[in-house]
Amino acid sequence: MELYELKQGVSTHLEKLRSLGESLDLPQKAQQIEEYDRQTLEEGFWNDQRKAQAIIRSRNSLKDIVDNYQSLLGQMESLNETADVLKEEMDIELLEIASEEYSEVEKQFSAFEIQVLLSHEYDQNNAILELHPGAGGTESCDWASMLYRMYTRYAEKKGWKVTVLDYLAGEEAGIKSVTFLVEGDKAYGYLKGEKGVHRLVRISPFDSGARRHTSFASLEVMPQFNDEIEIEIKPEDLIVETKRASGAGGQHINKTDSAVRMVHKPTGIVATCQNGRSQHENREEALRILKSRLYQLEIEEKEKKLREIKGEQSANEWGSQIRSYVLHPYSLIKDVRTGYETSQVQAVLDGDLDEFIFAYLKSQVQ
Repeated sequence: MELYELKQGVSTHLEKLRSLGESLDLPQKAQQIEEYDRQTLEEGFWNDQRKAQAIIRSRNSLKDIVDNYQSLLGQMESLNETADVLKEEMDIELLEIASEEYSEVEKQFSAFEIQVLLSHEYDQNNAILELHPGAGGTESCDWASMLYRMYTRYAEKKGWKVTVLDYLAGEEAGIKSVTFLVEGDKAYGYLKGEKGVHRLVRISPFDSGARRHTSFASLEVMPQFNDEIEIEIKPEDLIVETKRASGAGGQHINKTDSAVRMVHKPTGIVATCQNGRSQHENREEALRILKSRLYQLEIEEKEKKLREIKGEQSANEWGSQIRSYVLHPYSLIKDVRTGYETSQVQAVLDGDLDEFIFAYLKSQVQ
């Protein structure tokens, strides 16, 4: 590496790192860590194991961010000083050592940036995804199945586990609806920005006239909550129905009369599960899904009120189009929120989603 490249690279990363530090509000994070430390010393702290573990997790997550930032800043400043020394007196051996250190620190910076992007509340959780085709019959059902394949491929690339919770096949082809659980490190953090309406433009394989069609499918994404949240659901507010599991869900779908459908009367929210081996298992899982949806609704209401107070307009509310996938007359996928686009259509449909996901996460930090 040339000295000019080293100096430019270090200066650029230092500027990015300091800007990131300002956005993180590190003094506030340090105060929060002190508060968590104080709480851990209180008498009876471990009496409530669930609450204690949540505090410890939050404390450790904040501490990792602060420590990694300070470590990176120290290394970058040291390299910057080394580059200044080399400008005064060139030393080839020292330049080679500094170049190797810079390459390593650059990797650490990329990892830290992802850590920061995925450090919000619930980002560590597993994710529950639900796909529904829009109007358009078989064409939209097929588009929903393409999206389902895309997300399961993405999960496979990440080494995550996918479990189908509910599956309803289309009448002729594709999917009428599917709910699936994605289990893995920061699954919700990575996938939360995929929520919204996805638009497809292509020559329809179901049109004998080979005409171009536009199809829509909506994706809902929510964090999976188990027992870490307390939401009271009154029995009288629930309608619980059982049905026979059906559809093309494969070996993961239990073909018995154990499928459970729950309706929360006050909100109209519906949760269905047919994956369990028994009606009891499906009831428990449907209840967890229902609680997750109710909590997600609460989160969205708080965010909406905050945006109203700030006078902000959000382009990512439920029901809005977030991305267009054009297969004809040209090949292009474009995210309407970030402007990121690629012509590598097949690669994206095969699960290469990281660039779109990181573009969205970075836009939220900015």
